[in-house]
Amino acid sequence: TNTIQYPAQKLAIPEVGRYQLDVEIDDCIVCDLCAKICPVDCITIESIKTTEPGGIGQTSDGTTKRLYAAQFDIDMAKCMYCGLCTIVCPTECIVMTNQYHRTVFELSNLTYEFSDMSPELAAEKRELLEKQQAEKQAAKLAAMQKKAQKWGRRHGWTGTEV
Repeated sequence: TNTIQYPAQKLAIPEVGRYQLDVEIDDCIVCDLCAKICPVDCITIESIKTTEPGGIGQTSDGTTKRLYAAQFDIDMAKCMYCGLCTIVCPTECIVMTNQYHRTVFELSNLTYEFSDMSPELAAEKRELLEKQQAEKQAAKLAAMQKKAQKWGRRHGWTGTEV
């Protein structure tokens, strides 16, 4: 009586099963914890810090997003379905689904891409960040030079003593 007529009949899927991973990218804060804990390095994440002072929005649990996900890929051909990534995720955006059967003919089709950011937009955000960092660095250097000049004047240094 345990025989089933597959595919017309299917076994019930246990709730605690470990199956395909899925990422709700809108809830991801790009903290990289899932990639760091993965024992087989199947998660690849590239983050870009935002230049917006108030962040780029919020997750469904109210966490402020401060990083863009330029890349968020999971190579399911490497994944060992341990579930560690789902445990460490602070916003619970990475979950195990009940999907277990994904037959593909190309191995590259097992790399799931979850980032919704286009390469052009990612390049634009990187450029904005680099510009902002260069401006901050220039301001910091100018402040240090001003401080050095002030110190020099206070101590009788004219700058020609070298």
